[in-house]
Amino acid sequence: MASHDPLPFDPISRAAQLWSERIGPSGTMAAVTSVMRVQQILLSAVDGALKPHGLTFARYEALVLLNFSRSGRLPMRVMGERLQLHPTSVTNIVDRLQADGLVRRVPHPTDRRATLVEITEDGVNLLEDATKSVTDVNFGLHGLSPAQEGQLTDLLGKVRRAAGDFG
Repeated sequence: MASHDPLPFDPISRAAQLWSERIGPSGTMAAVTSVMRVQQILLSAVDGALKPHGLTFARYEALVLLNFSRSGRLPMRVMGERLQLHPTSVTNIVDRLQADGLVRRVPHPTDRRATLVEITEDGVNLLEDATKSVTDVNFGLHGLSPAQEGQLTDLLGKVRRAAGDFG
């Protein structure tokens, strides 16, 4: 996935070695630096796969969330909770998706204060195409077995739980 020739050595390992020599234990620094670098790699791959569809990862996630819901629609508040986004960010995402005809806002049937966001047929169709694109590149995650992917998810889940991401 690199757009350049790979380095002949792992710069994070080298930094960890120097960190150990000059500062102290380097395990946390190496782990965090590795996660940050992998995030860049994954974002690049996913963004590249979604760009031809006119989507960002945030917009893609919103479409997936709506498509996974039982009725194909959710209150904006629930979208924000599930996507773990500020209400302003959700509004911006929905505005862009609506402008592209991929979702529509509909009144809540029982709560006049709430608005539902509903995925359109065009949204479902684009989501299918975009999902094929991101799965074709494995979301940019290469080099791990399915069991290792599960281990990675579990390990990162521990960090997320400790940070209060979920209970």
